[in-house]
Amino acid sequence: MPQIRPITDLRNTNEISELCHSKDEPIFITKNGYGDLVVMSIETYEREMALADVYKKLALAEKQVQDSELLDGQKVLAKLRKKYGR
Repeated sequence: MPQIRPITDLRNTNEISELCHSKDEPIFITKNGYGDLVVMSIETYEREMALADVYKKLALAEKQVQDSELLDGQKVLAKLRKKYGR
């Protein structure tokens, strides 16, 4: 369950830091009852960025597959075996 804290809690930096590291997820900070900031540990940030990078690369790979002609693996291997004699 996401942690939601008012902006006044940022005065106690040690508590927020400990919470970020113990929960291993972003902490949502509100101002006047509305979402304002997200605070997280560096480890969580790096994990989220790495995951976003993986999703970006997967989307690119899927687009490349859609935009290109696919070859039958067995036919390609048979052709290579015939050409190189294995």
